[in-house]
Amino acid sequence: MNRIPESELMDDPAQAQAYAQTDFSEPHNAFVQYFRERFPDFRGGDVIDLGCGAADVTIRYAHAYPRACVTAIDGAQTMLELAQRAVAREHLASRITLERCRLPATALPKTGFDAVICNSLLHHLDDPCVLWQTVKQISKSGAAVMVMDLLRPASREQAKHLVRLHATGAPPILLRDFYNSLRAAYLPKEVHGQLDQSGLGHFRVEVVSDHHMLIWGVAGG
Repeated sequence: MNRIPESELMDDPAQAQAYAQTDFSEPHNAFVQYFRERFPDFRGGDVIDLGCGAADVTIRYAHAYPRACVTAIDGAQTMLELAQRAVAREHLASRITLERCRLPATALPKTGFDAVICNSLLHHLDDPCVLWQTVKQISKSGAAVMVMDLLRPASREQAKHLVRLHATGAPPILLRDFYNSLRAAYLPKEVHGQLDQSGLGHFRVEVVSDHHMLIWGVAGG
């Protein structure tokens, strides 16, 4: 199935609210666990979350790593407003800083991060190398980098099957977005090409479920 791009921003209020109210605990807890397994020596430091959305992954990560201070960026103001409320509810405002920023950005909050995390941003980018160049720009040598994103199915029929399998009962707007996101996702071989082009060919690409892959490695490694 050929890739069909989708919108880079989720700034529609109804769309953002649907995401904020949906239980993503299974994949988002898995994200944190994947990070623990791949970087067992990581304890904390300055972390950046690229494309944080409503900050659900950000919050779960901050709880898992009490010695981490997280800068979370997103280009959608509506998402950031929901993220701000969620961070306040969890009493994490002292360790999570939210910034509006859309990649590519010439003025990111800062650089030299000890870890870079990113969940479900890659498939929104029509130029994926924007993400990988940003990773190189903001991470210090030796930083832990982990990106989780969707995996493009082989056909429209398989995409529809995955929506039925994993999103039964979800609001219609999320069913639509999940299907569109699957069709916008990249294949592992395409990601390998992106990494090689960006000078990150040492990063690993792992398929971890029927619709997710991990891209991870050590910056400058």
